[in-house]
Amino acid sequence: MHLDVFGLGNALVDALVVMDERPLIQRHALTRGTMHLVNHARWEEVYSEVDRSQVELHPGGSCANAVSTAALLGGKASFCGLLGDDELGRVYRDKLEGVLGRSHVVSRDEVQTGKCLSLISSDDAERTMLTDLGGTTGLLTDDLDMDAIESASWLHITGYLFTGGSVGDAAIAAMDRALHAGTRVSLDVGDTFVIDHFRDEIATVVRRYADAVFLNEEEASRLIGGGDAALALHEVGKWADTVVVKLGRRGSLIRHHGTIYPVEAHEVKAIDTTGAGDAYAGGFLYGLTRGWPVVHCGRLASAVAAMTVGQVGGVIRDRERLQELIPTVAPPG
Repeated sequence: MHLDVFGLGNALVDALVVMDERPLIQRHALTRGTMHLVNHARWEEVYSEVDRSQVELHPGGSCANAVSTAALLGGKASFCGLLGDDELGRVYRDKLEGVLGRSHVVSRDEVQTGKCLSLISSDDAERTMLTDLGGTTGLLTDDLDMDAIESASWLHITGYLFTGGSVGDAAIAAMDRALHAGTRVSLDVGDTFVIDHFRDEIATVVRRYADAVFLNEEEASRLIGGGDAALALHEVGKWADTVVVKLGRRGSLIRHHGTIYPVEAHEVKAIDTTGAGDAYAGGFLYGLTRGWPVVHCGRLASAVAAMTVGQVGGVIRDRERLQELIPTVAPPG
């Protein structure tokens, strides 16, 4: 079966809670607005202080959010990640396949399903994340369905795959197969944490494989060693055909084959910024798979991201509402 997008990423159960998070952040010496990689014990330590009745659980991880968005817009998408053969893993698979209709997730007895706690500020919607990868980094090259990757128009990955474990090697093997088959590769860097600790690995992936790259302004600056969005577009544009730098409320900038296209943001009251970048990538990829000009891809991406910020959770699960956006931003004809 032909796929529009095949996603390869860390399968994480998202635990989302809106709260006055600053006292909790202070007590646990967390850095507000960033992602923290933690072990299971540390995750449980912080989670134990959260009001469980206010927590929402969803199948997540940056890549899964993006491909789910592409599918909910009407694309054909699948996702591969590693789950534990446990209760959280079974919930994850069932809910994900309810969105995608199919998946390539792998379950193993000996691993624990990964999870991400998002502390969402009730004041300004900023999110601080604690991620316990569990067994997700143990995905092997043999776990991949290479035929599905070859059948896809796009292979979408995230920078989190290169933070450790065999999943990084699996990602390289997937991109090698994609390159051989003519499947295009998109990379969402994911977080400043990734750039700060794995900059060389990310730069190599962009140079060697990526056709499209998604970054926010800070990630873009750090990837090139300093500078503003315009400089980052110029420099990263030497490595990839399409580079997107997201500027938050100031919209986004897209460089495509040397030409820069600005895209305005949509005004929205922010409730939860979790997954806004993932939603942007999913909307953009949907447009690319339809052959849209990149500026129209950006307009759809921006609209979907704004819709996502206006709710709790990283995926808009209302298919009808999402698909009503498409004719408002699609190219004429």
